[in-house]
Formats: sequence, structure tokens, C-alpha cells
Amino acid sequence: MQQANQEFLLELLHTPSPSSNEMEIQKKWINYVEKFADEIRTDNAGNAIGVLNPNAPFKVLLAGHCDEIALVINRIDDNGFLHFDKMGGINPKAAIGMKTTVLGNNKTVTGVIGVNAQHHGGLKDDFGLLDLFIDCGWKSKEEAEKYVQIGDLAVYKTEPEILMDRYVSGRGLDNRTGSFIVAEVLRRLNETGCNVGVYAASTVNEETNMGGAYFAAAGIEPTMAIACDVTFATDYPGVNKNKYGDVKLEKGPVFAKGAPINIKINKLLEKTARKLKMNVQYELTPRMTGTDADKMRLTGKGVPVSLVSLPLRYMHSPVETASLKDIEEEIELLVTMIADLSGEESLNPLED
Repeated sequence: MQQANQEFLLELLHTPSPSSNEMEIQKKWINYVEKFADEIRTDNAGNAIGVLNPNAPFKVLLAGHCDEIALVINRIDDNGFLHFDKMGGINPKAAIGMKTTVLGNNKTVTGVIGVNAQHHGGLKDDFGLLDLFIDCGWKSKEEAEKYVQIGDLAVYKTEPEILMDRYVSGRGLDNRTGSFIVAEVLRRLNETGCNVGVYAASTVNEETNMGGAYFAAAGIEPTMAIACDVTFATDYPGVNKNKYGDVKLEKGPVFAKGAPINIKINKLLEKTARKLKMNVQYELTPRMTGTDADKMRLTGKGVPVSLVSLPLRYMHSPVETASLKDIEEEIELLVTMIADLSGEESLNPLED
């Protein structure tokens, strides 16, 4: 991965993008992609879409969601402390003692998630988000309301880090890495050329309702769609591999297998991996994938879908960790597969 492209990835990871408030990151994504896309499209959901070959009849939609999990302010008490609920899959145990960036209605402020000292009894074993609060240093509700209102969002205040020139770590790799990957696929296909239309979508709201993916697919009406998301790596201490599978960092992209997945798209992906002599891994999605693929599949007359995932450690924590090698390989895989498409392929499993 070139330095400029890695810097773009880190810029995406640095930018707060809580589900329902992705405007800032989308503007940065558009600014990067418009240099090599034939078109830039947006929609009323907030999706940003870069397009190559917009007149091609065979259309490939790549969706990587840019939103991250967050805290949503639901009460301001008389002493100015902020109480919150979750916007997406927040783990209360990971929140203890974290700094936060509160995206106030007229100012961004720093806060800390307070916790009862162990000397005073600490937290009860079954504590939840309702037992936690954010302290921004205000002394009263009136002072707090100058900056924050109900419904404002907060994210963990962390900076992305590169570990040993090998891994990238930080909050919200789920799934700003996917948003980065689809942008990079589009950039490289612009250089290599392709026979089909390519729609790289930085989608919104995946962590809460997947509405962005629905808007994107419904508007584009793609021939096929691939969700580029993350999945659970199980290569660190304490994980039951017998229960959760064996997925490792630096062992390649992860293909989904299950009822929602179009078999012929997976065969195209596997053929490309063999061509590139690339290792791949598998996960099972028997009924649903839990990703943008589920919503894209059910738009219009139905869309054949597949899911290519990046192995990720410590899902939905402030220190999610992924491999730069896996990111690069997923980009190479998708670029090669799409470049090899003639535009005449049938995705009907009953046709040869």
C-alpha cells in the first residue's frame, strides 16, 4: 500500500462517523474518489458513490459502510453529566474509563466516561450503559445545554495506530476499512480499465438499520453486489475456535457461505484467488449475513450478492485491529475479478 493511500485510510479512521451522522467522512471520501471516478453520486440516505463506466449494462455494486458505532446522549442531569444509550453495538465493558469526543450541537467537546471507584464499591457485575455517564467538566445542566442537546452523538477519543508496520488498530475499523477498500478498488480499476460498470458505495447506517445499502442498491439496480465488511478474527487468546471458527489475520480475505450468497459470484471470487495464488478463508452465514448484503439482496427484482470480509480482532471495541496485508489482498482480489468480467456472465445458479 502506497504512503498516500495509507494516509487516506488513517484519515478516514481519524474522522468521527457515527451512524446517522456520516456527513464529514463522506465529504472526505468524495474528495478522494472524485479524482478518478467518471461520476460521483449521492442520495437522500447520505451514501457517496463513485462510478466507472456508468453506461455499461452490467453493473457491479461494491458496498463498504462508513458509519461506526457510537453513544447517543439521552439525558443531561442537573450537575451537567451526560447519560447515554447506544447507537449500534456498544459493549459497556469496553467503555469504562474511555475518553470521548462529544459531537455537540454547536461545538465538539472532550469528555471522559466516569466510573465508580473500586474503593467505593466499583461497578456491579451486571452493569450496563445506564450505569455510565460522560463528564465534560460542566457544573450544571444549564452549562451543558450550551454545547449539547438530547440526541447528540459521541465516539471514543482514540487515534488510529500502525502496529509493527503490519497491523492497523483503532476504533471503527468496522467498517471504515470497507469504505477505504471500495474506493481503492475503483481507483485501480480506473487505471487498469474494465468492461463493466462499477459502483463503489460508501454506505451509511449499517450499524443501526442498513438503510444506506437499501437506498444504494435500489437506486443503482445492480447486476450483482458485493458487501465489503469485516468479520471476527479468532486468532487471539480466549476465543473458542470450535464455536466461532478459525479465522486469522494475514491469512487472506474471508468469503461467506450460506443461503443469502450467490454461488456463482463466490466461484468467480475463488477462481480469481487461485489465479493470484492467494489464500482465502471462509465463514458461515446460513440465514443472514448481518451486513449490507442482506438489504441489497432484497431490492428491486432481487440482486445476487456475495460478502467479502476483512478479518478483524476485538470487534466493536476502541482498539479494533486488522492486517494491512489482508486489506491489500482484498483490494487486489476485487480489482482482478472485476477486470476479468466480460459483462456477459450469468449469475443464475441453474445456468452453466
